[in-house]
Order: sequence, then C-alpha cells, then structure tokens
Amino acid sequence: MNASDLFSAASAAMKNAYAPYSRFPVGAAVRTEAGTIHAGCNIENASYPEGWCAETTALGHLVMAGGGRVTEIAVVAEKMPKIMPCGGCRQRLAEFATEDAVLHLCDTNGVLETVPFSAVFPRGFSFEDGK
Repeated sequence: MNASDLFSAASAAMKNAYAPYSRFPVGAAVRTEAGTIHAGCNIENASYPEGWCAETTALGHLVMAGGGRVTEIAVVAEKMPKIMPCGGCRQRLAEFATEDAVLHLCDTNGVLETVPFSAVFPRGFSFEDGK
C-alpha cells in the first residue's frame, strides 16, 4: 500500500493550519473507497472548545463532496511524530471508516507506521450496537 499521496495531502493541509494559540499545526487526509482524497487542518478558536481538529475538517470536506466510506487515514503533526487522532476524532472517523480501514502514523517526512483503524478504536459508539 502506497500512502505517499495521502501523506502529501495531509502535509499540505497542515501548512494551512490555524493554530495561533497552541502553535501545534496538524494535518489529516482520508481516502475513500472510490480513491478520492479529502484533507483538512486544525482550526483553533479563542474559545478553545470551539476549535476543530484536522480529522474533523477532512471529514467535513468528505461530506461536502458527497460522502463515501473511508479506507485510509493519514495524520501528521509538525511537533509530534506518529500523532494519533483524539478520542472524539476516532469516533467521527469510525462513522465513515470501512471495517478494514487503516491509519497511517506519520512524521513530517512520511508514513512511519500503518495500523488497522479498528486496533486504535475497536468499539466505537454506534446505533447499530444498541438499536
């Protein structure tokens, strides 16, 4: 699996991050079953809880483009190699991820490790579980 294009999209998005408070830019990109890539960056706000994570922004672009199921996710942060999505983003990603989706953990040079998304978020909330 070659995730260089997904990493490139996440890295380019990170460069557009609006992170004046934390100075911690993050980029994320998702690939759909159809092969389309949607990227996003974190967007902070002076009212801290109102900021958006990069993964949330990428999913917003996915939805605005017509949606789809996510097969691959890449996340990159300038100051933290192998950054993981936060808990809230894992739940958001799970809403769109296929059963065999993978998460690419990156540094600023590329993908360092690829893990099954289900390994980092094995039992997300779902209405299918509770009916």
